[in-house]
Parts: sequence; C-alpha cells; structure tokens
Amino acid sequence: MADFFTTPVGIAVIIVAQCLAVVAFVMISLLFLVYGDRKIWAAVQMRRGPNVVGAYGILQSVADALKYVVKEVVVPAGADRPVFFLAPMLSFVLAMLAWAVIPFTDTWVLSDINVAILFVFAVSSLEVYGVIMGGWASNSKYPFLGSLRSAAQMISYEVSLGLIIIGIIISTGSMNFGDIVRAQDTGYGFFGWYWLPHFPMVFLFFISALAETNRPPFDLPEAESELVAGYQVEYSATPFLLFMAGEYIAIFLMCALTTLLFFGGWLSPIPGIPDGALWMVAKMAFFFFMFAMVKAVVPRYRYDQLMRIGWKVFLPLSLVWVVAVAFLAKFEVLGAFWARFAMGG
Repeated sequence: MADFFTTPVGIAVIIVAQCLAVVAFVMISLLFLVYGDRKIWAAVQMRRGPNVVGAYGILQSVADALKYVVKEVVVPAGADRPVFFLAPMLSFVLAMLAWAVIPFTDTWVLSDINVAILFVFAVSSLEVYGVIMGGWASNSKYPFLGSLRSAAQMISYEVSLGLIIIGIIISTGSMNFGDIVRAQDTGYGFFGWYWLPHFPMVFLFFISALAETNRPPFDLPEAESELVAGYQVEYSATPFLLFMAGEYIAIFLMCALTTLLFFGGWLSPIPGIPDGALWMVAKMAFFFFMFAMVKAVVPRYRYDQLMRIGWKVFLPLSLVWVVAVAFLAKFEVLGAFWARFAMGG
C-alpha cells in the first residue's frame, strides 16, 4: 500500500485528497462564519438572531443554503446567459483557489511556493472580473453601476494592501508565508510578531481588507438605498449563493492573511506553549469577530469618502512606510527588529 502512494496515480490521489480537505475546511467554516456574523450583529442590537433551526439556531446556515439550492433560478430578459452564469462561478472558484498557498502549520500547506504572496494577489485581483461580468450580464443599470463601484473600490485598496505587504517582505526577505511566520518566531511570543515593528500598518491593512472585500462600512457596491442590492440584484437561488459564498471566503482569506503577516500564524503567543494549527484557526476566528463587530457598529461611508481615504490617506502613508522600513532594515536599526532576515547572522 505504501508503494502505491509513490506511483503517479497514488500521488494524484494524495493531491486530490489534500485539495478536498482544504475545500471541506473552508466550506464548513463558511457555515459557521455566516452563523457567527448574524449572531454577533444580533447581540450588538440586543436581538436573538438565528435560534430556531437546530440547537441555538446553529443549523440556520445549512437551511439557508438548502433554500437557495432548491429555489428557481430567475434570469432577466435580455441578459447574457453564458456570462450571467459564469460570473458567480468565477467569483467562487477564484476565492477558493487562493487557499492553495495558505499554510496552517509549518508542514500543513497545499502548495508551499516561494511566491505565495504574488499568487494570492494575482488570484484575488481576478475576482473583480466576476463582479463586473455579473453586473454587465444582468442587463440592468443598477447592477452595472454596482459592479463598476466594486471594481474601482477593489483596485484602489489593493494598492495600499500591496504596499503594506511590501514592508513585510522587506523585513523577511521572502514572499513565502512559511518564511514570514518563521521570521516572527523570535522566542518572545506575542511581542516578537510583526504587529509590533509594523504597528501603524496593522490598522491600515485591516481597514483596507474591509474595503477590499466590500464589507461594511465600505459595502458601497451593494448599497440598498442607491443601487437596490448592487451587482447581485438580478441574481437568485444558487448563483446568488455562489456570489455570497465567494464574498465570505474572501473575508476569511483576509483574516488568514492578517494572521500570517502580522500575528504569527500558527505560533503560540506564549513561549513554551506548543505551536499548531489551532492557534492559526483561533486567530482567524478572532479577526472575523472583529470584521463582524465593525459591521455592527460603524455607519456606512459615502463613496467619495471611501475613495478619498484610499488614494489620499492610505496610499501616501503606505508609501512612506515602505521607504521607512527599507531604511530601517537596510541599516539594521535595533538589530533584527525590522530586518528579520539578519537573525542568526
């Protein structure tokens, strides 16, 4: 049996099993993320939230998913049918694809490539095409305007996200997520992670992630008061479910990136306590909780305010920070505080 897994067929079986394991983790997490999002929002507003289907309403997400699957798919008259159905599938598949390079421990990663950060950015940049295609194919002005808003918003905040990550790359000397996490393993636990040397950028990254994933208070592409429901207004049943699943998967991906880049990934916050995948998942869950709390307590921005913050505040600050980190790392100010690639000589 052991010899079978060294054959081409055996290797293919292992790869397929690993892919299915990652997909299963993300999809099961998705059910709990939607449930948690609704429960947190309800608690802030002193409501009960989902509480009927299953114990404490825990199966409400499953019931909602089944409802969307069995509903009738309505296609608007005059819609471009092939593009109309391709758009949500593209958004969902691309959101899933980025998880191929996300490590959960030093060895638990589907594809441990040296340019993992570039891969994630390349895939996430393509997600906007699904939104644009869905808005255009709907043959309605409201979804089309919503899709254009989403494109402008995602492009604007990807710039600041990319520049913030360049600072992390400069400190590490690598674009591999495993190397970035290992560079934060300094023996000081929580205080050795990148949130401290890159402290100002943690907040910019978190806010940019909100805007990148169309989360409140930056959910302008789906603004009900202006665009009915944005680029999703003509979608129903399973296509709508795919759009929403892709959006939540992208949000969870941003939680994973925040964990890996600034908060030590699978590393334990207290020296002496074993590292592991549970730390990674717990940190991701915490950041999703922060995403949900922002949705519950912060009012929506106007679109001009959103774009002004992106181009006139975040872009200059992130550019200045890249230059500052390059200087601090080059001259090894405070030793290896900003130049982790210099650790160990």
